[in-house]
Amino acid sequence: MNKPDPATKRASEVSSMFDKISERYDLTNDLLTLGIDRLWRIATVRAVAPKAGQRILDIAAGTGTSSASFAKSGAEVVAADFSEGMLEVGRRRQAHIPNLEFVWADATDLPFADNSFDAATISWGLRNVQDVPAALAEMRRVVKPGGRVVVCEFSTPAEPLRTPYQFYTRHLLPKIAGVIGGDRGAYEYLNESIENWPNQRDLAALMRDAGLSMVSYRNLSGGIAALHRGFVNAEWK
Repeated sequence: MNKPDPATKRASEVSSMFDKISERYDLTNDLLTLGIDRLWRIATVRAVAPKAGQRILDIAAGTGTSSASFAKSGAEVVAADFSEGMLEVGRRRQAHIPNLEFVWADATDLPFADNSFDAATISWGLRNVQDVPAALAEMRRVVKPGGRVVVCEFSTPAEPLRTPYQFYTRHLLPKIAGVIGGDRGAYEYLNESIENWPNQRDLAALMRDAGLSMVSYRNLSGGIAALHRGFVNAEWK
């Protein structure tokens, strides 16, 4: 397929790409990260801290792998994505989870009321959004005062890791993904989107600009990924 342009990230092109790789997406991620992505999901669940009785929004949820982890707490979870292919796979794989709902949604124009969730989170999806500030503002809008917004995303590794990591993502990852996932172009795009993504401090600044408070982040796997968290109308105590 023709890969999306990482400079424009047109929603129709990106969602179509995810439609085509949806069936093998989770398997491909597991193999490409040697299973480390599972540890990142655990860290994200802890940062969101879902509880029974809460309502959690998982944006760019894909097939709902992370959403299912949130649902184990007993919280009502909405898995939102703009790829119908991903949602279809998710509904089939997670059909046994009664407190998990899949909904088509554009991250920049969420179809939910103000203050309707206790937390909103997005993992490895924010960098694929055409208008990142708009998406962050939407997450803030739909979260209740005192609630949290959590972003897990690829980031800028520490210097000793940077050169070998870039060699892997530029030269090896697309080839391996092409064999496993069947679409090398999609993973070339995903790698380019990682390289063009803001570093940890810049993303934290974008979250503050969106009106979130108490914004903080911590590196995962030496900065290959970073976990950011902010709160709605909250102050340090």
